[in-house]
Amino acid sequence: MQTAPEASPAAVGLPPAPRFARRVAEIWHTLECWIAVIAFSFIALILLVDVVGRELVGPLMRAMGFPATATGVFASQKLSIFALVIGSFAGIGIATATASHLVPRVAFGWIPARWEPWFNRMADAITGLFLIGVAYYGLVFVQSSMATDLRAPVLDWSVWPIQLAIPIGFLSAAGRYLMYAIWPGLRPLPPEFQE
Repeated sequence: MQTAPEASPAAVGLPPAPRFARRVAEIWHTLECWIAVIAFSFIALILLVDVVGRELVGPLMRAMGFPATATGVFASQKLSIFALVIGSFAGIGIATATASHLVPRVAFGWIPARWEPWFNRMADAITGLFLIGVAYYGLVFVQSSMATDLRAPVLDWSVWPIQLAIPIGFLSAAGRYLMYAIWPGLRPLPPEFQE
């Protein structure tokens, strides 16, 4: 598993993060990484089994004279989409923890370097609060699915448990940004260059 990068040099001179906060952030990051790895591994596995079943096993069985009806995995594409939602929204927190999300370079360098740590803290606090607002609307979305008993075609499952990944993903990133605002020593180093 990839670990979160070390603290930003911009945090120099500001209060260091307590050991418990760093440990919580590490465990949190590891958990999200495992969720994403499991989700994307599930997608790869179920689609591979589905394609092999439909394109190889089925034709081979028919060629040998055996009756071959459905040889793919039932609802594999729908299950893959569910796993994609879960893995993708876990990825929001992972991108925040590793500073690997896209950051526009507009207005970088407009403030004096000595103010940068405080501006970063303020930006982290504002971003955290904004993401809490986004998570709220994600929760409203989930509640509307619950209220209307929205169900997935083919599987006939309620979709709201899968949709819960949306507000949870945004809350995870919000929590991290708020932790960075409180303890700037937790803030990961930005990449050397943005692709």
